[in-house]
Formats: sequence, C-alpha cells, structure tokens
Amino acid sequence: MNNIPALVLTDFYKTDHRRQFPDGTSLVYSNFTPRGSRLPEIDHVVFFGLQYFVIEYLQKRFTETFFALPKAQAVAAYRRRLDHSLGAGAVPVDHVEQLHDLGYLPLRIKALPEGTRVPMQVPTHTIENTDPRFAWLTNFIETMMSAVVWGPCTSATLANRYRRVFEEFAVRTGAPREFVPWQGHDFSFRGMFGIEAACMSGAGHLLSFTGTDTIPAIDFLEQYYGADCTKEMIGGSVPATEHAVMCAGGKATELETYRRLLTKVYPTGIVSVVSDTWDFFRVVTELLPQLKPEILARNGKLVIRPDSGDPVAILVGDPAAKAGSPEHRGLIELLWGMFGGTTTATGHKVLDPHIGAIYGDSITLERQQAILGGLAAKGFASCNVVLGIGSYTYQHVTRDTFGFAMKATFCTVNGEDREIWKQPRTDAKKNSHRGLLAVHRGADGRLQARFPVTRQEEQSAANLLRPVFENGELLHKQTLGEIRAIVERELRETAAQPVVAR
Repeated sequence: MNNIPALVLTDFYKTDHRRQFPDGTSLVYSNFTPRGSRLPEIDHVVFFGLQYFVIEYLQKRFTETFFALPKAQAVAAYRRRLDHSLGAGAVPVDHVEQLHDLGYLPLRIKALPEGTRVPMQVPTHTIENTDPRFAWLTNFIETMMSAVVWGPCTSATLANRYRRVFEEFAVRTGAPREFVPWQGHDFSFRGMFGIEAACMSGAGHLLSFTGTDTIPAIDFLEQYYGADCTKEMIGGSVPATEHAVMCAGGKATELETYRRLLTKVYPTGIVSVVSDTWDFFRVVTELLPQLKPEILARNGKLVIRPDSGDPVAILVGDPAAKAGSPEHRGLIELLWGMFGGTTTATGHKVLDPHIGAIYGDSITLERQQAILGGLAAKGFASCNVVLGIGSYTYQHVTRDTFGFAMKATFCTVNGEDREIWKQPRTDAKKNSHRGLLAVHRGADGRLQARFPVTRQEEQSAANLLRPVFENGELLHKQTLGEIRAIVERELRETAAQPVVAR
C-alpha cells in the first residue's frame, strides 16, 4: 500500500482538469469545510488529522514514490496507469514532468490549530498553489486530502461529545473529574475499515480520553504528533479476559477461573473479566458473593464486564423485569448491595474501590446518556461505570456526517482575479463560500468565517488560518500535548453550555 504512487491517489476525473481550467489559469484557491451536521446535537467539529496528512502524504509519499525516483520512472508509472484505464495518450503528462523537475509540491496550506472546536460552515484550512504553472495541483490533491482528513476529524468530534457528557455527569453527581478521561475506552480497532483507519480514529479518540485498547494509535501519535509515552500518558488499558479464556476455563468451573485470575494471575491491580459467557446474573448473584473475601482482600479492583444484551437495562436495571429481581435492579445496584461504598458531596453513591464495571458493546451517545442519567436517578455517581466506545460509533459514519467538502472559491485567469462559488438550485446545503476566506473569533467567542475578503485581510495576522505547509515544508508542528491543551481549554470554556438535559 505504501508503494502506490502518490500521483494515483486521486480520482480519474481529476487527472485532466489541468486542461479543463480556462487557458491562463495561474491560481486556484480552495477550502476544506464541514458544511453541516447530520447529528442535531452536534454543531461543530474538532479539527484533527491534517498534520498527519501533510507528513505522510504530501512529504513522505510524494518524495518516495515520485520526487526521489528517476524522472522517467516516475512519469512512466503515472502514464502506464492512465493509458491503460483512460486510453493511450488520453491525458498528457507534460505537467507531471514539470512537477518532477520542480522537485517539491508548490502548495500553501493555512489552517486552524488542530484540536480547535470549529462550527459548521467555518473552514478548517485553505489550500492554494504557489507557482502559476501548477494551478491544477490545488484540487488534484482534494481526493487524498478528503479521504485522509475527514475521518480523524469525525472521530475526534464524537469522542469529544462523549467526553462532554461524562464531564457534565461528573459535576452533577460529584464524581472525580480526574477519572473522566478514563471513562471512555476505545474498543473499535477490530471493527474499523483497515489499520490506517483504526490508527487515525484511535488517535482522534485520544485527544479527549486516555483509555484505549487500540495500541497502534499510540504509535501514530508518537510518529506524527510528537508524543512520548515515557514522558506523558498517551493511552493506557488494563489486563482483561475474553470469552475464549472463560470458555477454556469451563462452565462448571467458572468460579475457579475467577478465583485463579484474582489470586494467582493478577493478585494486585485492576483486572477486567468478561462475565456473560453463560449466565451473567448468576455470576453477579452467586459467584461474586463467594469471591467477596478475595475481592476485598486484593490491592486492586475487579471490573465486571457484561458484553451482551441491552446496556442500559443491564447496568441500570430493567423496569420491565420482575420487581426486586436481579434484572430489575441492574448491575450497579447489585454491586452496591454486595460491596457498599461511599457517597460524594452531592450525595451520590460510589462503589467500593475493589469493584467496578465496564460495558463496551453497542454503546452510543444516546445510550451513554441513558446509562449515566439512569444511574444518577437511582442515586449513583457517574464514575461507577466505564464505557467502551467501539466501531459502531467510530465506523458507522461517513464524510457526510459533518458534510466535509473541499471547494474552490477563488482563481486567477490571465491576471484577472475571480471570486468563484457553487450555488445549486436543487440543494442549498451544498452552497459554497465565495472568494478568499478568513476566520475570526466573534464577540461570543465562536469562530466565524468571513468571505469574500481582500488578499490583505486573508494574509493579515487577524486571520486565524495560519500557514502550516508551503513548498514541501511543514512550517509548524503541533504536539499531542498542545492539541490536548486546546481540547481541554475549550471543554472548560463550553462547560456553561450543557449538552445533556436535566
């Protein structure tokens, strides 16, 4: 995959736009913008992923598969692909030869800082060519840029929403705020559309949380975002079983499997045990009471993990079940009755630190609120549960979830500057901006797009879109720590605007 030539990481229809632009086109200026949300509760995106795109694609891939190769070899590979798919000579390659002669990508990208909370209709970044011979290049890279960037932005945005809900319930129920970054745990790896998707999405998750089982997301952040696991907590997890382990231990000897795990394999620390391989409520009501002495004697926590059924009913309780039954009471109430605990300043109950719960199957934003809200209504603090966020959240999305699109809004033809825009009569949601753009912060603190603006305003320091890439060089590299600081700051600034109805 890494050896696929960078020049073919595009759509076929892009390959001959160079000749389709008007003769004399010397500049094309475009922007990348979330145009609208299909999730009514989310009106912004968390910008993330551009730096990875620049380093991995605009620098590494273009260098290794194009600029670093002999010109004849690099151009021949491109010509071969087009000739055998579009027809021999259908697309001339002289412009590609000129690009190889230049030796770098003559592009300028201006962007907001990654981690920024960006409202709909506000561009996250703009892109334009810096050499009049390569106006075609601006939109030529649209396909690869869009394919790489929209996903990390979307996952970072969804993770941030989960984080905000956890934060609000922590305040409401008196739970420790320092535990919140561990309450959302990334369980999505196996359900993602490939390894790169898992890494990009997992990294987006880690802007708001520290809990993850997606190991390569940590490597991703070290390689592309200056993180260092020896100096900061990038992401972490705990020992945990799977159904294969429990099945191998045997149904008839399930109690012995738990006891062995608690006393011999993990005599200290946190261990998570999947508990619904056969009969979940039998485990909770029959096995755990027998294990109570060992559980309370450990210097650590046993985390019970149900993995099937309705997450809300299992954790909070099923109102349709027989009154007083284990199903009716739910896991957290059952654990409280068995192990007790303490209360917070708001009067909400917190389980004894030797016992806890995690649920990581079929969690959604709606279920998160139902679980935390249901527990709060029963008098339990939000910190009694950790929720695993999986591919149902991070993969069940598209580029249109937040309407990401890259559109040209300005060009220069034969020395004449032109403001350009699209305005389809049949779909106003696809209207584009017009002309050169700038981003400012309004009196209410929210980012606003201004357009059309003069080149002077577009280049002014007041424009929050700052140069990050120019002529093959990364001009400013953000670290994970810097991005997380932006995310945390904006979480605090928006804390007065609750996202959960009381």
